[in-house]
Amino acid sequence: MNAPSSIRSERYRSLGRITLDRPNALNAITPDMAREIMNTLNDWRDDPGILRVVIDSSSPRAFCAGGDIKALRHIIATQGPDVAHAAMCVPYDAMLTIAHYPKPIITLMDGITMGGGVGLGAHARHRVVTERAVLAMPETAIGLTPDAGGSWLLARSPAPYGLRNALLGCRMHGSQAVQMGFADHFVSSARLASLVEHLADIPQGTEGEQLSAMSESLPPFKDEDSPAVLSAFTASASLSSHAGLNELFHRLSHLEDETADRDLVQLQSACPFSLHVTWRIQQILKASPHTLDEAFALETRTVRHLIARADFSEGVRARMVDKDNAPRWQPQTIEDVSSEEIEACLR
Repeated sequence: MNAPSSIRSERYRSLGRITLDRPNALNAITPDMAREIMNTLNDWRDDPGILRVVIDSSSPRAFCAGGDIKALRHIIATQGPDVAHAAMCVPYDAMLTIAHYPKPIITLMDGITMGGGVGLGAHARHRVVTERAVLAMPETAIGLTPDAGGSWLLARSPAPYGLRNALLGCRMHGSQAVQMGFADHFVSSARLASLVEHLADIPQGTEGEQLSAMSESLPPFKDEDSPAVLSAFTASASLSSHAGLNELFHRLSHLEDETADRDLVQLQSACPFSLHVTWRIQQILKASPHTLDEAFALETRTVRHLIARADFSEGVRARMVDKDNAPRWQPQTIEDVSSEEIEACLR
């Protein structure tokens, strides 16, 4: 007997609609879900009746909470890291399929959108968030680094917020996600149903005509809010950009600033090796232009190394299994991380 599908797909007038439907797991994406998404998009690619695609969720709690991390840990324990890495690459393929799809894809990120959820939602042509959206790339807390194209988005975010979010996994609410470049449009969750109706009614025309019609449905973002001023982190990150992560820790620890104190506590609880790798990846992506595909390739190589290290399984144990929030990292401090091992992880 086949397992029930974790996505729903339907044709609705000129619209193809893919709805993530694994609510009990907050739509955590699995390889099977990713394959279903790719198969559906491939079926619609040359279908003249489908002019655009919407990807949304059946649950108001979450668009997609990320990858099924506990299942990944189990695969590593029972089948090895190579099998786990192959499983991770299937959702990556789905994310790149969305990013390069020839027809407009509109993602409705309503609710929790983290890790792999960002990968599904934030690379589409038109990205919508609501007041319920909460986006984050919290991978350093479990021994990984921002993946799913998240490192690329963070490197393109306003400095120093992108670096801060990469290291700390800070949560971004709807308006902040737009300002950080993770979304294009802010729409009230109460309007989502009418938005889908309008998108389904846009007639066939030239691409320019369709985009013009869609712009009426997706108004430009207008919000007077701005991210909190992080003067302590801004100054420390700027001064430490060439010296490295160790210098950032040193500067934050010597500042009498509430934000610096909070950031330092979070940094000290994250995986030291992951922090160094994340810092290095952000340096690489900022130093020269990289395409999304190139960033995915860098992330994929790096993740292969990271999931084979003890830190990943230990981080998942501490944060998601036993939930004691006391991971025993190897090594335990940023000073003890080997620069040679960092560079080997990126190759």
